[in-house]
Amino acid sequence: MKHASLLCILCLFLLAGTCKKQEKLKSELMGKTWLHSFEEDEGDITVYRPNTYDFAPSRGRTGFALEPDNVIKQYEIAPTDGLEERPGKWTLGEKNTINVHINGNGSPEENYSLEIVSLKNDVLKIRKKQASKK
Repeated sequence: MKHASLLCILCLFLLAGTCKKQEKLKSELMGKTWLHSFEEDEGDITVYRPNTYDFAPSRGRTGFALEPDNVIKQYEIAPTDGLEERPGKWTLGEKNTINVHINGNGSPEENYSLEIVSLKNDVLKIRKKQASKK
C-alpha cells in the first residue's frame, strides 16, 4: 500500500508537469501571427516566424494566428497577392500537437494536425499531418 501511494504521488507530479508544458507552449504560440519562412524548410519540417521578423522579399507568405477561445485564423495568398483569412477552430492535443479544423465558407473544409517539432527563439518548426478521412 505504501508503494501504491508513492506511485500515485509520482503520477500526479508527472501529470502536473505535462500540464505546465502544454500551458507554456500555448502561451508561446498565442498572440502572434506566424508566417511561413519557406527558405528555412527542411524536408517535411515547415518553419514559421512571427510576422515581425525581417523576411526576405517574396510574393506572399502563408501563415496562421492562434487566438483565445480556440479560434485560428489561417492566412493564404489571395489572388491579388495579399493575404486571405480563413477562420477555424484549434485544440491542443497530446505530445505537442495542435488539432485544426478550418471552416469551409466557400472552400473545402480542412482538418489537420500540427506537430510542434521545436519552438526556440521565435522559430517555430512543425510537421503537418492531414486528418484521416472517415
